[in-house]
Amino acid sequence: MTTTYRDPAAPLDARVHDLLARMTPREKVGQLNQRMYGWDAYRRTPDGRFELTDALRAETDRFAGLGALYGLQRADAWSGVDHGNGPGAEDAAALADLVQRHVVESSRLGIPALFVEEVPHGLMALDGTVLPVNLAVGATWDPALYERAAAHAAAELRARGGHVALVSALDIARDPRWGRTEECFGEDPYLAARLTEALVHGMQGKGQGEGGLFAPDKAPVVLKHFAGQGATVGGRNSAESELGLRELHEIHLPAARAGVRAGAAAVMAAYNEVDGMPCSGNHALLTELLRAKWGFEGLVMADGLAVDRLARITGDKVSAGALALNSGVDLSLWDEGFTHLEEAVERGLVKEATLDAAVARVLRLKFRLGLFDRQRPTPPPPTGGRTLSAHLARAAVTLLANDGTLPVGTHVSRIAVLGPQSATTAHQSGDYTAPQRPGTGSSVLDALHRLAPPGVDIRHARGCALTGDDRSGIPEAVAAAAASDLAVLVLGGSSARTPETDFAANGAALNAVSEMTCGEGVDLAELRLGAAQYALLDAVVATGTPTAVVLVQGRPHVVPDTAGALLTAWYPGPWGGEAIAEVLLGLAEPGGRLPVSVPRSAAQLPVYYNHKDTEYGGYVDVDAEPRYSFGHGLSYTSFAYGVPSVSGRTVTLDVTNTGERYGRSVVQVYLRRLIAATWPRTLELCAFEGVGLEAGERRTVTLTLDGELTGLVEVRVAESARAALTAVPVRVDLRS
Repeated sequence: MTTTYRDPAAPLDARVHDLLARMTPREKVGQLNQRMYGWDAYRRTPDGRFELTDALRAETDRFAGLGALYGLQRADAWSGVDHGNGPGAEDAAALADLVQRHVVESSRLGIPALFVEEVPHGLMALDGTVLPVNLAVGATWDPALYERAAAHAAAELRARGGHVALVSALDIARDPRWGRTEECFGEDPYLAARLTEALVHGMQGKGQGEGGLFAPDKAPVVLKHFAGQGATVGGRNSAESELGLRELHEIHLPAARAGVRAGAAAVMAAYNEVDGMPCSGNHALLTELLRAKWGFEGLVMADGLAVDRLARITGDKVSAGALALNSGVDLSLWDEGFTHLEEAVERGLVKEATLDAAVARVLRLKFRLGLFDRQRPTPPPPTGGRTLSAHLARAAVTLLANDGTLPVGTHVSRIAVLGPQSATTAHQSGDYTAPQRPGTGSSVLDALHRLAPPGVDIRHARGCALTGDDRSGIPEAVAAAAASDLAVLVLGGSSARTPETDFAANGAALNAVSEMTCGEGVDLAELRLGAAQYALLDAVVATGTPTAVVLVQGRPHVVPDTAGALLTAWYPGPWGGEAIAEVLLGLAEPGGRLPVSVPRSAAQLPVYYNHKDTEYGGYVDVDAEPRYSFGHGLSYTSFAYGVPSVSGRTVTLDVTNTGERYGRSVVQVYLRRLIAATWPRTLELCAFEGVGLEAGERRTVTLTLDGELTGLVEVRVAESARAALTAVPVRVDLRS
């Protein structure tokens, strides 16, 4: 007779309850631990096969099984995994099956492990599709497009035998000096919330319900990081935060709330503290708010080694593990504290019922994934990843300034392609990127060679490196620019790690090596590029040749308005060069809009648009306003907005393409609170929609305000936050 937990036809809750009742305390504790690094679980043999390591056997022996395994597919400089020793697309699923069979055989009750992988901008594995970073996704203002890309990433994960996707989504970029700014969707909570919804729907599927099974090509998502990690002081990674509860709820929690409502299977507790208590030990945040108030029934995972950090408060790692579990953490990551939970129960630090509740949540996720039902086939790998990545990159390219230099005109017969980012793909992808096979992707130079009209002469000079002040290559670049009709100057930064990088125990960079200027652990006091890049820019512009500057970057850097055109592509992924070239040549529209404000200098910070509505004074020595505001982005055509009308929570207006070519405008609706219980913000984004129009086309656009908005407000419709300040206001009473 089939036991209940092994019966696929039995109700999910019954299966969880039956299995939990059969488990020993040791087995229960094992389900809450994610202790080892996945790349230590295997080694490649000389004949090309994979074999399991003694480290994996020791870990499964320790708890008679394995709760979860992090990073079985991870490949990067920290893990040391590359194409010579790691699993590629052709053998990753077989490796996952080999490890899983060992885990199940090591478990008295046959409990499989969760395979947890990083999916920051595509699956972080060899041969995984690399997507543009989150900041570039934010620049698209296109949740539907991102939903398709997220679905592809989930399908890749599942096709390789992985289960759970770790994805940054909840951090809000409030200080661009922070090295992890690239992992944020932007500075605005509403934009981040809409993209977080898209992420969850794409990866997990829509409408399956909290207890539904995941489709074979869908993956439960762990939303990182809960909460307020983007608010650390000075833009320094893992520094303290000075968050009041209102700021936390208004700015840093809406994306998480949207993700929970969309059905997110899990969240990851952040490193930072909120009101003096680190998130992994914060009962008010994880239990009182997330579970009790929001009704979240999913899994809470700690960030790497965050549980053990709590020993600074509790005095030892046993009590640190108890604090985290009692506060609401279900699954640890690399910590020792959770390995002692059986002792914590025996000492009365943790109630057995609290332990059981956490174990039940882990088991529930495994049942929803069908891991106990081995007849479910592994789905085939999806296709079209390159196309999706290029589409996202193209949609993210944002034109910040243009005096008519772009798009490239028919009079241009000679183009000088210059700068440290012009001929490389290595720096087009952000942090958390697996090694790429030679020939993957397209640089700006490669793409211009391929896409420029026949007869156009393309010449190249690097000019300088990304970092440092070596100017020896500038004369060659200046000569190329002077002999050309157009100079395309590709500048920026890099998050590319190398084997020479020193890493912290959690994988953050301890030092910036080579040309690394961004990424986890790489924070800046200034927002300037390398000194030689500015010298190169000045020298090229001084030739008098029309110049278009392209920025490839993971944060907004400070660049003067001296060139005829300026655009940013963020980190657009391997095929970003193709997307940039298409926009330069006018083969594609620059449809991106800024997800963050661009400051004039780091001395201005903060410059986010939605500050409190005080008498926001300027500085004596510099303009207090950003160089480019949130939502800004130019087009190769022009648009006219009709006067908006508001009925209830519906905003309607006509948008007309008044130019001579197709273009995409992003209609942005901002509100200004006239009467509020607490001091209001100057503006708040509350709706947006992208609309593509042919030349001369007019369309009526209808947008709906969130049902939770209340009060007497002014609604302003514009193409950027700065434009909204002078847009015609429409007074709306949302109090009824």
